[in-house]
This record gives sequence, C-alpha cells and structure tokens, in this order.
Amino acid sequence: MDERKRNWITWSFVALTVLVIAAMMSSTLRRTNRVELPDTDESPDFSAGTDAGLTVVEVTPETVQTAIATLHRPEAYRRTITVEQFWSTGSATTETAVAVLAGWTRTDRTLSGGQTRHTITDGQTTYIWYNSETSVYETAAGDITADEEQGIPTYETVLELPTADIAMADYRAISGVNCIYVETVENADGYVERYWVGVDTGLLMAAERLVDEEPVYRMAALTVDMTAPTAADFTLPDGRILVSE
Repeated sequence: MDERKRNWITWSFVALTVLVIAAMMSSTLRRTNRVELPDTDESPDFSAGTDAGLTVVEVTPETVQTAIATLHRPEAYRRTITVEQFWSTGSATTETAVAVLAGWTRTDRTLSGGQTRHTITDGQTTYIWYNSETSVYETAAGDITADEEQGIPTYETVLELPTADIAMADYRAISGVNCIYVETVENADGYVERYWVGVDTGLLMAAERLVDEEPVYRMAALTVDMTAPTAADFTLPDGRILVSE
C-alpha cells in the first residue's frame, strides 16, 4: 500500500471518529422534538451587559453559589414555560403561561388531558380554577411555591448544596441568553440536575433532570416579555381583584 493511500485511510478514520464523538456529546439534549434545548456557547459575550452595569465574576463550583445569590428576578414580566416529563412508557408535555406582578404569580397551564388549570398565588394564599369555571377554590399556599405552581424547580436550592455536590459551573449562552450554568453530581437516587439561570433576569431559562444520562424532566422558557401584566390578569372569575392598578 503506498503512502498516499495510507494517509487517506488514516484521515478518513479520524473524521469518522470526530463525527461519532460529536453525535454522542449532543445526544443528551436532542432526544425529543418537543422540548429541545439549543446548543450552548461556553464563552458568552457580556459586552452588552457590561454597559448596563453587569459585573462579571468568575464562576466555578466554588464560586457559583455567590454568583447566583447576587441575582434578582424582575418584579413584573410574562413568559411561557414548556415542560416535558419522561417515563418508561412515554412522555407528557405541558405549556404554562406565567404572569408576575406585585408579588403575585398567575399560571395558566394546559394539561395533557386538554383542561386548563389556572392559579394565582402570592405565596400565602392560592386560588385555583379550571377552564372557564366561575367557582374558585381558595387554599393556603403552604409549602407549594410559585415555582412549583409553574412546574419548574426552584434553582435557589443550589445555594444550599455542599460545594462537593456541584460537578460543574460556568457561564454559557443559550439561544443568545447569557446564563450561569450549574450541573450537580449524581445523587443517592441516581439523579443529575442541570440549570441555566439568566444573568440579566435571574430567571431559570432551562433545566434538565437525568437518570443514567437519560432525561426524566426538561423545561425551557428562553424568552421573557418584560411588559408588566395588568390588574385584569389577577382578577378572579368571581370578580375579585387581587392587584390594584
């Protein structure tokens, strides 16, 4: 076999190996067409944020808790959250429209059975009704947080983790949104959790929970409408107004 033919075979093998590795690395975020997290950039551009007073600090497993603690969520915004959950026999997807104003959070969640579940909560009292019903169920919020009403994990729990439980932390851009990325080590139940927290909004933009590298939960809400909701969004179907103009 001549030298040119051996070189051609060698480079063909190298190219094939690179393609296989690339496919394996991207597969964990591309197992479904419903909630597909886009590729992330580990070197996001913070030039725009710097003009707005953003202080960029190094993020590592040792410093990420301090960085997250400095973030503040906006007092008023709207967005839509898509959540997909997986189990051995299938999956289910829900979409939740979220409106936040004056300490109140409203969610309108489309359930897999076709119903729409509406909730309004201030963390003390929660109001619940379905579809276009006029009757409202009122209950103490108890331990159910506004995040749980949205079907998303409360990422601030990262602040309570021992540093040894944080496997990876850095800055990453996802769909052009600069985020703090956190990945936990596998816990006793075999779960690994990943969070993308927007540095400009302090909101959870995306998250995953995996077992044996397979997703069991995935959420994404990559755009935020900073237009403030109105009092009408926080008016119950029985006519009670929870937020004044």
